[in-house]
Amino acid sequence: MPKYIIEREIPHAGALSPADLKAISQRSCAVLRELGPSIQWVQSYVTEDKITCVYIAPNADLIRSHARRGDFPADRVLEVATIIDPTTAETNTLAATARA
Repeated sequence: MPKYIIEREIPHAGALSPADLKAISQRSCAVLRELGPSIQWVQSYVTEDKITCVYIAPNADLIRSHARRGDFPADRVLEVATIIDPTTAETNTLAATARA
């Protein structure tokens, strides 16, 4: 299933209180329950003026529906093409052997 990054522009997001973040999370979870199991919130990163979220869903339209129903901004919805990490820089001998 595709993974998405959602950028939510929220002025002063980094100054939101724990109670504010709890209320936002509760609203998000309530909408997710309404939408069913095909959409999953993985995690979110709160920065100065933005909340960036990671979701798994069958399509971007479902992500946007979640945003509308929860009254959340969804300024950008980006499908993740691939994931890399430090191990990407390493030689994968198992894969190289399989290709030979």
